Amino acid sequence: MANLQEQLKNPVWFSLTETHKKFAVTLDGVQFYDAAVCTFGSFFDQSKTVKASNSYINTTDSFFFVSENQNPLVDESKIFLEKKIDGCQMVLNELSSVIITEEIVELGNEYIDEIYDLVWLVMPGYYRRRTVEMGNYYGIFKEGKLVSITGQRMQTDHFIEVSAVVTHPDYTRRGYAKQLIAHCTKEILKVNKKPILHTNKGNLAIPLYEKLGYELTRDMNWWLYRKI
Repeated sequence: MANLQEQLKNPVWFSLTETHKKFAVTLDGVQFYDAAVCTFGSFFDQSKTVKASNSYINTTDSFFFVSENQNPLVDESKIFLEKKIDGCQMVLNELSSVIITEEIVELGNEYIDEIYDLVWLVMPGYYRRRTVEMGNYYGIFKEGKLVSITGQRMQTDHFIEVSAVVTHPDYTRRGYAKQLIAHCTKEILKVNKKPILHTNKGNLAIPLYEKLGYELTRDMNWWLYRKI
């Protein structure tokens, strides 16, 4: 079994071999999530990504390959690179003290549509309706309306990723995201796993993550491919 440090170098791969094994689609030695849940792919041998991506693209119009430092290969007659996201991985060192002033609700299946609508309002294009199945989600409501969420995405026996940090544009700058990230992080620590997150390099939220106790550890890049 791979240890934490090995898993963090290829988080999609190890999520699909452990906690998220039920979502795994394995094609010629390359692993993808079921496209109805998430469209991330992972690999160790980049020579296998051409054949595998040609098969996977039959299940979705677009997908991501995620890798620290390997460049995936694809059949450019069938798939084109829409963009490469220069990302980074952050791992919790020690959680800072955060005063929770808002009521934070664990979001069950009855909130699937509200979660989906909020994510698509703020970050359209990448979230699937079944993405919520990857982990627990938490939210803050105002006047009966879901206005801010944070959830869990990739996870193994050793780590859980904090993700979907989203706040409605009318409710930003109120500290909701900070409180939700802190709450989600505490819930991960309760099950004795390491909290991690991924973000774009230069993201203005990185200083917030650092104040909460997360540290930049490595590059983690995302290649978005689309069917021709």
